[in-house]
Amino acid sequence: MTSGLLHPATDKLEGGAVTVISVDAMGGDRGPAAVVAGLGLSAAKHGDVRFILHGDSATLTPLVAAQPGLSDRVTVMHADRVVTMNDKPSQVMRHGEGTSMWSTIDAVKSGAAQAAVSCGNTGALMAVSMVRLRKIAGVNRPAIACLWPSRNPGGFNVMLDVGAGIEAEAEDLLQFAAMGASYARNGLALSRPRVGLLNVGTEEHKGRAELKTAHDRMVEAAEAGGFEFVGFVEGGDIPGDRADVIVTDGFTGNIALKTGEGTAKLISDFLREAFGAGLLSKFAALLALNSLKRLQKRIDPRRVNGGVFLGLNGTVVKSHGSADETGVAAAIGLAIQLARSGFVERLAARVASTVKKVAEEPAGEVGARS
Repeated sequence: MTSGLLHPATDKLEGGAVTVISVDAMGGDRGPAAVVAGLGLSAAKHGDVRFILHGDSATLTPLVAAQPGLSDRVTVMHADRVVTMNDKPSQVMRHGEGTSMWSTIDAVKSGAAQAAVSCGNTGALMAVSMVRLRKIAGVNRPAIACLWPSRNPGGFNVMLDVGAGIEAEAEDLLQFAAMGASYARNGLALSRPRVGLLNVGTEEHKGRAELKTAHDRMVEAAEAGGFEFVGFVEGGDIPGDRADVIVTDGFTGNIALKTGEGTAKLISDFLREAFGAGLLSKFAALLALNSLKRLQKRIDPRRVNGGVFLGLNGTVVKSHGSADETGVAAAIGLAIQLARSGFVERLAARVASTVKKVAEEPAGEVGARS
């Protein structure tokens, strides 16, 4: 097992710069064993990536050693303390140094890793990330973006914010649009993502005042932001094919996300009950086994586990607290993809150009053209 931090700018693997991912091993509901198992799955898929694993070394060292081929690709960084799900973000901001979460984010701040992954307390993780990494210039407030299964050819839509904050002003929503479009370009390989603003209807006269203002600003900023603005969208469009990026405030987005996850589990449970109700049902399930497996894969939330914190000077992926090894591997895989794409730099440039475009509009002109 390696010791000391890796430095991607100097460390080489097969002639190229090493991608290093910083992982918090202690924050998940299932404990470090699930995190290390997920790390093993991800390492097997990405042979040119190394990892920094943060937490209790006495616990982590034997877990890493038990994973074939993992020991020589992992640096274990000891951390005495753990941020629990009950810890208040404000307390962690003041007293979080020395925790595995703090250490995980610090590895990105120092440049030892290009991205961080944690299953821990969402509010605390955002607070620590804000304190250690700081916001990108021009961003009022960060957002959490998630991937949502959809009817689009790529299979997913981006939605943000899904819980970084509660409220969002018109300027915040505009910045979310720019950040979400940048994420869609780098995460979904869409050259010109379509952005929709979530509302109670698609008519332009509907919705709160800040939504109408955000609508007008997005019309003006779409070209500079590198996206196509499709206008207001409704809840039914979140998994649809009308837009690639759904923009909303964190309160609405988080409720929609949790509702979607609960519905997916409900459908899975209902199918299991229906096909296990009797002998004929079990026989029918056997005949439809391949189709059922494809359906299960499409609605399995573990496949898209990982909310990305957008608007920070560093890439942070928040894995679901209850994620198993499959979910953890998905979150790490997303972090690897974004780290390799130079995502943060591209996002910062796109936000700057979008904000500049709106700032250059004469007073009162934005909105008058809607």
